[in-house]
Amino acid sequence: MEKITIKAYAVKHKLSIFNVMKMVKSGKLKSTTVDENGKEYIYIILDDTIEEEVIRSIIPNDEIETKGLYKEVQLLKQEIAKLREEIAKLSEKLK
Repeated sequence: MEKITIKAYAVKHKLSIFNVMKMVKSGKLKSTTVDENGKEYIYIILDDTIEEEVIRSIIPNDEIETKGLYKEVQLLKQEIAKLREEIAKLSEKLK
């Protein structure tokens, strides 16, 4: 089994260090604390089964952005329709 630091794990999975720490504290990730030169370092123990679960639980940014963009496009289409109705009403008043 391989051990890596929290920072390396965060970079590997494109997560924030804070989120990785939350996963360690909640027990979602196996970890070990090692005392090096008087400082305690937390290392994450890589396990294939846990890695697969973590990868499945991470929502890619592209997917989040796509959903948000789709909603915004729908709202803009509705706004354009309203504006076209107002333009049509104003053009009839001017005639």
